[in-house]
Amino acid sequence: MRWMLICAVLFLPATSHGQDIAELARRNGFKDIKLGSPVDSVKGAVFVKDMVELKEFDTKLYNVKNPAYEKIGDVNVISVQLKVYNGLIYQIIVTTPKDPRIMKGLEKSYGKATYSIRTESYYWRVPEEISLVYKGGKKDVVLTYHAYPMVKIMYGDKKKKIEEVADDF
Repeated sequence: MRWMLICAVLFLPATSHGQDIAELARRNGFKDIKLGSPVDSVKGAVFVKDMVELKEFDTKLYNVKNPAYEKIGDVNVISVQLKVYNGLIYQIIVTTPKDPRIMKGLEKSYGKATYSIRTESYYWRVPEEISLVYKGGKKDVVLTYHAYPMVKIMYGDKKKKIEEVADDF
């Protein structure tokens, strides 16, 4: 009994120190840029180019120029980009200089990350909702927020188009 009490006292602070992955789903994006929201709702979003995502979906790329997104704490933000499908944000890409405080802050907010050997990156994932990938380069860090419901919408739209073609035969 005494041993269990000692273990509880020692490990309770360690488990309650960081928040859990549900916080990632609650925030649903970067600062006040929310995944699934209209791109028009983001102040400072500037259209860059049309793209084809996953070799089949017509999407658009936007850069965000807004003082509200220039820093994460004391760390400067190099760029914020949005990938948009049918006017809705499905991916947010935040690039910062390489700084260990970024990873420490993410782990404090979302808990310990999972490492992917294949992509050489760390990630947090809420199944069927959102993922956040941390990929460090030599000089910078890229954070990619990805909305799974938007991908379902993309594939649903593709299925509708195929059904429309099939109905024309």
